[in-house]
Order: sequence, then C-alpha cells, then structure tokens
Amino acid sequence: MLPMLVAHGGLVLIEVRSDGAFSVNGLGLHGAPFPLTFSVRGVAGCWTVRATAATATELADLLVHAAKNTIAVVDVATNDFVDEEYVQWKPSRMVAQQATRCTVHDFGGLADGVVGLSVEALVMSREEFPGFLEGWYPYELTLVGLPEVPTAERLDEIGLEIGTARHDRPILPNLPGCCLWYSGHDDCYVWVETTERQVAAAILGRLLALLVGSALADTGVTAVTEPADSLVEDLLQQGSDWAGTVEVVSVQAVTVSLAATSGPWRLDQPLPEEIDRVAVYDVEEARWRLAARQDRSDHRGSAP
Repeated sequence: MLPMLVAHGGLVLIEVRSDGAFSVNGLGLHGAPFPLTFSVRGVAGCWTVRATAATATELADLLVHAAKNTIAVVDVATNDFVDEEYVQWKPSRMVAQQATRCTVHDFGGLADGVVGLSVEALVMSREEFPGFLEGWYPYELTLVGLPEVPTAERLDEIGLEIGTARHDRPILPNLPGCCLWYSGHDDCYVWVETTERQVAAAILGRLLALLVGSALADTGVTAVTEPADSLVEDLLQQGSDWAGTVEVVSVQAVTVSLAATSGPWRLDQPLPEEIDRVAVYDVEEARWRLAARQDRSDHRGSAP
C-alpha cells in the first residue's frame, strides 16, 4: 500500500505508521533509535543511493514513479507466506493470494545457489505494485523497473546479470534498458539505483519525513510533510553523505541533528558527534526549515 497522502492547508502529508522501519529497528542490545543515513553517488549515468531506514511500502510511490512502466520482482523473502512446515511459498503463490495481476517467469537453473534471485520473477505494471505489498511485508525484496514489458529472454539476461554481479559495484549500468534497481534488506536497509537524480533526492526527503513521523507516532498513526525540494538540495549541495538522529521532540516541533559524513555509514561505526545542520519540523505549521549548525549541548533537552 502506498503511503497515504493527506491534504492539509494546501500541503501534502505522508502518513507514518508506528510499525515503520525507524520505529521497529534499533541499534545494539539497548535498542537505541536507528539513525537516518543517506549516501548518493553518480555512477555511469545512474544515481546510487544507500540509506536507512525504510521498508519497500514506505518508498512504494517513489519506486512506482522511478519504474516508468513495469516492475519485475526478482527476489522476495518473507515470514508472512509460509506453509505448515514454515517453508516460504513460491512467488507465484504469493501473488495469487494478493490477487495481483502479473505474469510469472521461471528462472529455472539460473536461480540455483544464487543469493538475491528467487526461482520465479513476478512481472507487473507499476500500478499493481502497491497492491502486491498490501497487508504483509518482505524482509528482503529486490526489483527492477523497466519502461516496457520485458521478454522472457530479457528476464533471463537480467537474472544472469544478478547472479554474476559484484556487490561492491552498481548493477544498473549492466542492465541496459532498466531504469530502476531496488534492494531492501531486513525491513530497513535500502539500496536504490535510478536513472533520475530527483528520485535519489526524493528518498532523502522521504527519510526525513519518516524519521520525524516515527518520533511523533508512539502509538497509532501520524502524518507529516516532506521537506521542500530546496531544503533537500541545500543538504545535497553541502554533502553526499549524511547521518541524522532525532534530538528534541515536543508538541511544537521535532529537531533532527544532521552530520555530513565522509562516506556511507555502516552498522559497526559510531554515529558522528558533530552536528553540521539542524532540520526542524514545525508540527503545527507542518513545515520544515534548516537551522544553523549547533553543538549538541546547545539544544539537547529543549525544543527549538
């Protein structure tokens, strides 16, 4: 299901649920809140994003836009569709349960022993994708977006490329004709490759909204606006790598501390202590602003 878009005084709000990625994931044994992390690189005509934290459902409308026409789900893992012996259903059975209109492509031997490739691919129009995700969640999901419906031969070519890909390099440049690559892991880690820079920027804006929404949605559901494109561009002009945490929450505002990092953040790394920018979300006005750089001690424990 797409994130619900709600009109509010001429603004568009994103509905954030209390079971979203930022709410259910934590760091370490003490369960410290999971940070927002975002890294983007331009490589060979595509934009590669590595980020936390979001589920496929929380990004579904952005993926639908980036896919142009067709989505091919090439790998899926879930605990929601299993038989009496806890063996996961084949993708074709999942899609039948979801009543999603699609075609099924059997990869056959191409999928043997390959990580990131199911035995079957599900090929659907991009409009069908949100319904496919409704009511369940995959802890792993990989898909490609194409401007047209691929042939069986093209799908085998994609499967072969996935099976032989190096995971330290972008894969989209090796998939001619494809405009999107998405891989989600553990309901949290996001890897997106897109031919549209604005899609990469939109992911950063969505993550900020999801992070703030998670702080406001202790129970039930809340809705927040995404930051303006100009605010996101301001951040991207300053750096390609960011880590952010919620610093202050009040009924008036939520403050997010943002640190420009030297590269993609990894789980075994400590979060940066220095704050480079402060993003403030005004709850009543449903608007964002960027504040000047501050030390944590300057604003910890008090609302802006």
